[in-house]
This record gives sequence, C-alpha cells and structure tokens, in this order.
Amino acid sequence: TDVDEHNIPLNFESDRAQVSGVVVSEACKAPSHWRSKKSLNEWLYEEGVPGIEGVDTRELTKRLRVHGVMMGVIAVSEDEVDIEDMKRRLAKAERYGEQDFVSMVSIKEPKIYGEGEEKVVLIDCGVKYGIIRELLKRGLKVIRVPYNTPASEILEYNPKGILVSNGPGDPKICVKTIQTVRSLIDEGIPMLGICLGVQIIALSLGGDTYKLKYGHRGQNKPCLDLKTGRNYITSQNHGYAVDPNSLKGSGLEVWMINADDKTVEGVYHESKPLLAVQYHPEASPGPYDTTFIFDLFAEKMEVKSRAA
Repeated sequence: TDVDEHNIPLNFESDRAQVSGVVVSEACKAPSHWRSKKSLNEWLYEEGVPGIEGVDTRELTKRLRVHGVMMGVIAVSEDEVDIEDMKRRLAKAERYGEQDFVSMVSIKEPKIYGEGEEKVVLIDCGVKYGIIRELLKRGLKVIRVPYNTPASEILEYNPKGILVSNGPGDPKICVKTIQTVRSLIDEGIPMLGICLGVQIIALSLGGDTYKLKYGHRGQNKPCLDLKTGRNYITSQNHGYAVDPNSLKGSGLEVWMINADDKTVEGVYHESKPLLAVQYHPEASPGPYDTTFIFDLFAEKMEVKSRAA
C-alpha cells in the first residue's frame, strides 16, 4: 500500500475493509484502471470479506428505499440454501443497533502524527484517514486516542483542540465517549465533531438522536447553511441523526440542514468554541465544498491555517 510522509495510506481511509459483506450485480474480473493492482474479488479474499454477485441490485435498492434499512444475510452453500432456516437464524442475530462497533474499530493505543507545535487530540471512534490528513495540512500535531480514553488523560496532553471523529453504529452505545466529551466541553477547549461526533456531542449536552428510515449514503448530498443561505454539496454516510427538537436548553443551535429531508447536518454552541457537522468535510471521496470547516476549527484554536 502506498503511503505518504506520515505513513498514512494514500488510497485507503482505514487499515482494513470494515464491511461484513459485499453485494454487486457484476464483479469486474479484469480491471483496466492504470493504477489497479488487483481485482475486487482478490482484495476481498485477502481481507476475509465474503461477496456475492449476480444480484439485481436495482431491485434490492428499491426495496430498501421503500421499506427502509433492514438486516440481511449472505448464505454460502454447495447445496440448495434453506431460505426458512436463514430467516430463523437472521431473526435471532444481534441487531445492528445493539452492537458496539466503535470498540471494534477504534485504535487500541495512542498514536501521534506530525511535528506541529499545536496539538489536537483526536478521539478515534473509527476515524477516516482523510480527517487526519486535513489536520496535518494545517500544521497541527495529531494525537489519536482510543474512544474510551478518560477526559483526565486527554487533558494531560494539553491540547489546543479536540476532534470527535466519525464512526459506525448507534451513538447511544458510546457511553464512555459521551461522558468524556461532556467533561471536555466543560473545559472550554475548542472542539470539532464529525459525523458520529456531532451525535456524541449532542447526546453529551442532553440532546437526543434517532435512527433514519434509510441513511444518507452518497457523495452528492446538498446541505443548507442556515446562517448564510448557501448550499454545499457534501459526502455523507450516516444512519442516525440529531433530533433538532431535543436541543432546547443544550446550548446547541442548528447550523446546517439537509436540503432534501431537513435533517440536522451541522450545529454550533451559542457560547463555547464548539462546532460539529454530520457530513464529511474531508470528503475522501466526494466534493471539497466544506473543507473550510477545518479552517473554522483552526480559527477557534487561534491557529493560523497552512492549508493550500
């Protein structure tokens, strides 16, 4: 895997494939992109991820669009698959919202990136490398810590700012992270939340979150800035959202909404140096309309951004 000067993979957002399975209509057996090194099938085999092709993915998408997110199973058998048995086993399986995915994907030990003078502690709930890259572009030293790191340990780093990262699953399961963030907000240290991070911040201040019927998954999601009236095209990948009606008394104000369904896509605190967005300002992949979010964060830390 090609890496940059900070030993961060150039073409990946994680150390490994994070999905449990892949469903496609057709898997290309002979990839022709000039940078391709192997087929999708070869890569999934190396990563230990099962896949299935020959599926009418358009029909599958239509069903999910009508009925919402649902549990599914990929069955592999040399004989005829017993559909009823699969249904019974699926009914007994642990629900998506019951699983603590963050503990599975978070870093286990602190890791430091960059040589900058000003330090940002990144609470890793499943962070994308693109977020770390954007912080490094701004001349910051990034201290990546596990999701369950106590506030007292984070404060020992004497950070200029704190970033609560993206990650998978139901935010309400992240009890330790919510408690930590609540304590850190009280310290008045500038804070940025991204994706899961905005949900954790809202919960830490007494707000609420809920599961969307079907999540926002795509690179072309329009967001309306309620302060300026501007629309931004954003990259999104979330199945939960902040309940705007729960924010009264929290100190949080709705900053941005999804132009399609009006869900909350950004908040800021009325008196503390805190902002958070539901989308991915680092893109990776997607449009770069909102990379300025990292500059706003740098301003709150009183750090002069070096990003081009």
